Amino acid sequence: MGSVVVQNPQSISGESAVAGSRNHYLDRFKAVRAYSEAICDKLVNEDFVVQSMPDVSPLKWHLAHTSWFFETFLLKPHAPQYEEFDPHFAYLFNSYYVTVGDRHCRQNRGLLSRPTVENVYRYRGHVDRAMRRLISDSDSAVFDRVAPVLEIGLNHEQQHQELMLTDIKHVFWVNPLRPAYTDRKPDAECAAAAGMKWIRFNAGNRKIGHDGDGFAFDNELPRHTVYVNAFELGSRLVTNGEYKRFIADHGYERPKLWLSLGWATRQQEQWTAPLYWLKSPDADQWIHHTLFGLRDVADDEPVCHVSFFEADAFARWANARLATEAEWEIAAVETERPDTPNFAESLSCRPLPATDQPGLQQMLGHVWEWTASAYLAYPGYRPPPGALGEYNGKFMCNQFVLRGGSCVTPASHMRPTYRNFFTPDARWQFTGIRLARDV
Repeated sequence: MGSVVVQNPQSISGESAVAGSRNHYLDRFKAVRAYSEAICDKLVNEDFVVQSMPDVSPLKWHLAHTSWFFETFLLKPHAPQYEEFDPHFAYLFNSYYVTVGDRHCRQNRGLLSRPTVENVYRYRGHVDRAMRRLISDSDSAVFDRVAPVLEIGLNHEQQHQELMLTDIKHVFWVNPLRPAYTDRKPDAECAAAAGMKWIRFNAGNRKIGHDGDGFAFDNELPRHTVYVNAFELGSRLVTNGEYKRFIADHGYERPKLWLSLGWATRQQEQWTAPLYWLKSPDADQWIHHTLFGLRDVADDEPVCHVSFFEADAFARWANARLATEAEWEIAAVETERPDTPNFAESLSCRPLPATDQPGLQQMLGHVWEWTASAYLAYPGYRPPPGALGEYNGKFMCNQFVLRGGSCVTPASHMRPTYRNFFTPDARWQFTGIRLARDV
């Protein structure tokens, strides 16, 4: 969840005139803020306050925190006439910005019965009105300072939109009733997944990292040269059917397949299948909890909600490995992808089977793909100055990189250089597996 490097507002928007850039940002601001609230349209007030585990935040907190971001980093510094909505919110809805001030304990966010959901929506309206005035009416010098931070704020809220969907899925999972997030019926089952092929990439020096054209988080920079040996990448994601075979072959019971810490975690957490998987009442087949409620596990859909440890163990079982993040990015940039990305806008709410198109499939959307790369700084990286420098750099420890986005990631938020990161035991995100191997 990262800090950022941006260009000036004209280069971001593609408009040479400041007025055009203002309109561009105003439209984007309205659209992003509206989508966060649209995610919540299907919920009732009781759904907004539950924190089902420390990694999950209540929906009410997400709505308030994204507003706090605009208030703290844009309105207070750049809008002299702005009146703070509630001085207590600076403490309640700060996340991890130590240089900004004290914060409410993360694992206790679910204990905040107040402010009410209604009051949080009033807070959002208050911030939105002030932000629209700031974007529209500030003088050119102020707008030039505002635009880069506004770009961060919009991408920050898109990150929380994805978290809102993953978090409400977990909240409903811990409820014995296993309610559905949406009453819309899932699309009809797709055709069988295409057979997995190996796509070769030759050895050599390549450039990876963002090229500086447009928006990027700071952890995507600086662009630099890497050498890779020849490698092959699986043409599609690992499917549920393939993962079932790993389970049936006692993959969760064979310590030689697992990293030491992974095996200890598997034992401690008593993992026997991906998160959200259950055996049917007659123990004859697997079912899983989805945003549509309980459904049969479809063999041809990509396996989802597995940890890095599980992905790594499966790869060993399959006589393969996980790709490095450099290999993944090289493949994503160098290969044409005829398949349609599956992002949040598709409304699929689930990863979909691969098509029969040639080349690499499912590289964008569907599930976040674990890589074998630890989340570390690129050569020459320096955190940005100020509070926003806390956004990425201080998390470069004990985490692994994921690439590609998922079925709940906004499309405009994703690019091949994007580096997501989670601890290796994380499973509540839409995370899956693509295999690689040496040539």
